[in-house]
Order: sequence, then structure tokens, then C-alpha cells
Amino acid sequence: MYPDLRIALQMFSDCDERELDCIEQHFTPKQVKKNQILVREGSICKTFYYVRKGCLRTYFTDKNGRDKTRYIMADHHLGTALSSFITQRPSLEFLEAIEHSELLTISHDSFYELNNKLNGWKQFYQKILEMAYTFQNRKIEALTTLTAQQRYNQLMLEHPALSHRVTNKVLASYLDIREETLSRLKSGVKYND
Repeated sequence: MYPDLRIALQMFSDCDERELDCIEQHFTPKQVKKNQILVREGSICKTFYYVRKGCLRTYFTDKNGRDKTRYIMADHHLGTALSSFITQRPSLEFLEAIEHSELLTISHDSFYELNNKLNGWKQFYQKILEMAYTFQNRKIEALTTLTAQQRYNQLMLEHPALSHRVTNKVLASYLDIREETLSRLKSGVKYND
């Protein structure tokens, strides 16, 4: 039914066909429009997402009202406002569609029901947690040890398509630089921020 979801699950676990069939039954398709907010700051995140097509982002708003993008999920990526989803406490971040997106969703209750009964899903969940931890660690390391130029170059090396899919505002907030700095970097001007 969702061959792309099955491929993603098999990349991160040893799910057999029976487990994949069971997991698929817990996912529901959802279409969202560009700029639609899926999780608001202060609300409890009840849904985990698989992006079939489109792009989502998680972001915080700082005390000056500026967005700080934590994570961008494009085609065939998984995620959610993870801290709120795990703890079932109010989210400190927003989850927003930054393109019209086709999603598959699984509820918090179904997610943990699968975690209690399927070894393949437990493996998948462990891998997701490890990837989230590693990603956040690498992002913190980059923010503290790399210049704006180096962060931009690293992004272009690892995820070049993002510069064409998301606005300069979102990309700058993801790299933790000003939009003016991003414009200079995109035009090839060497710059240290």
C-alpha cells in the first residue's frame, strides 16, 4: 500500500513482511498546505510523520521573535516535534509545512502500541532516536566550531537541494545566520559570521 514507507522502515530495521503489514495499517495519509502549522508551541505533539512528498520544518521562536529552524524534513524523511511527542508535554517548538506536502501519520498511541509488540518497530524507534541524537550533536558542534561560510558549505555538500526548496529566511534560520549573510554566501562572497 505504501511501498516508500516500507523501504524507509527496512532501511532502519529488520522488519519482516508480517510486521510491515501491521505497521502500515497504523499509518494514515494526510495532505497539508504550505505554511500549515501541524504543532504549535505550547500544544502537545500527538503525531509522528513520514514525508512522502513535500517539506516540513521544526522551529523555535527566540525572545526577539526570530525563527530558529531545528530540523528540515523533505521527501522520504521522518520526524516530528520529538521532545513533545516522547514526553507528551507541551512543545517548545512549532512544526510547519513549508511546501504542500503528502504525509503518512501515526498517532502517539499507535506508535507506542507498535513499540510494545513488534521487535522490528522497536529497532526502528531506537534507530530514529540515535539519528536524532547524532543529528542534534552534529548541529551543535557545527554552530560552535564552524564559521557561517563553513556551515553553508557543509549544507551545500550534504543537502544541496535545500537551497532551492526553502526560502532564504528558513535556510538562514537553519544555519543560524542572518539572511544578508546567506545572500552573500550564495553569491560566492567569502564571509565569516
